[in-house]
Amino acid sequence: MKLFDHALRVLLTTILCTLTFSMSLASKQSDSQLLPQMAEQTLDSVQKYFRTSDPSLLLESFPKRSDQKKCSYLWGYSAMISSVSALYENTGDAKWEKLMAEVMLPGLDQYYDNQREPAGYASYLVNDGSGDRFYDDNIWLGIDMTDMYVKSGKKGYLDRALEIWKFVMSGYDQKLEGGIYWCEQKKESKNTCSNAPAAVFALKLFQATKQRAFLKQGQNLYEWTKKNLEDTTDNLYFDNKSLSGKIQTHKLSYNAGQMLQAATLLFQLTKNKQYLHQAQNLAEACYKEFFTSKGQNHNNLVLKGGEKWFDAVMLRGFLQLYQVSKDDKYLSAFKCTIFTAWHELHSEDKGLFNNNLLSQQPRYADNARNPKQSKSLLTQAAFIEMMARLSNY
Repeated sequence: MKLFDHALRVLLTTILCTLTFSMSLASKQSDSQLLPQMAEQTLDSVQKYFRTSDPSLLLESFPKRSDQKKCSYLWGYSAMISSVSALYENTGDAKWEKLMAEVMLPGLDQYYDNQREPAGYASYLVNDGSGDRFYDDNIWLGIDMTDMYVKSGKKGYLDRALEIWKFVMSGYDQKLEGGIYWCEQKKESKNTCSNAPAAVFALKLFQATKQRAFLKQGQNLYEWTKKNLEDTTDNLYFDNKSLSGKIQTHKLSYNAGQMLQAATLLFQLTKNKQYLHQAQNLAEACYKEFFTSKGQNHNNLVLKGGEKWFDAVMLRGFLQLYQVSKDDKYLSAFKCTIFTAWHELHSEDKGLFNNNLLSQQPRYADNARNPKQSKSLLTQAAFIEMMARLSNY
């Protein structure tokens, strides 16, 4: 697909950051129609510039760094699987399921490690050293496979999800009274990034299978994470708790976002309003912590600078809450971020997003379009996923 022509770029610039709480339905439809096109264009650029000699694998970054392995680690590859899943889920276009089945899954299979039990996905290609196995890496894949099953009805996706769940629960024990470790080979801490999405994964498996054991497991993982890792002063979440009880206190958007999604899912499934209140409080906490008014238009908030894949995962929580609240102020801020980034950080020559932090410079456009800057697979996947997920809102 060719890059958008000049007229469309002018249109995007014109609507940049005019998204507000009171926007008209017509305006919403206009920007929502653009988002899937922008997502597809970015995906086309990824397939063109990140492709390796094996068409089912991708580079970690482009241009390829001298210290880079021949292809991406599982984390970046799984982020691209999430973006394709999001495109399929939100457009319903069969070409995305075809891309998943014929390209992405064969690539994913190269990370599949059944030499260690239970089987799971390793951090790098099995034939090239494999590496450690991270529970959170596998959880993201399990969520995607569950979503693909729900959308397509194809049992193969559910089979993958259930096998992943078995691996994930092998990382659960009663040290610290429960919780899932971060890494199979480094059982030193239990992290929000492994327990919050595991709660989401379990709840989605309950929706997909109607097996109540998954609902109970999802509730337990949510409650464990809330008890052990919530900062009650601001409702956000610390990163992890070591087996000695020491808390690593830094806070990341995806950790809070997955607890937001889990809380909202629990309200939808149980009708217990305490979960809704917890979700609403957490949404406001995220809004205060992870957004800023220092965007292209100071009347609209945008995401702060940082790893955009974390923010793409946080968006999943806000979208889950929107199903209940119908309050679109949060989604408007995500849309404003996307159009700001498209205008300021989008590399015109390659159709890729640079990794510059969005809001740390008052005028960042001068530095944003450096064609020599390395562009990460994670960043591209994050924007594709956000654009795909917001295309129906």
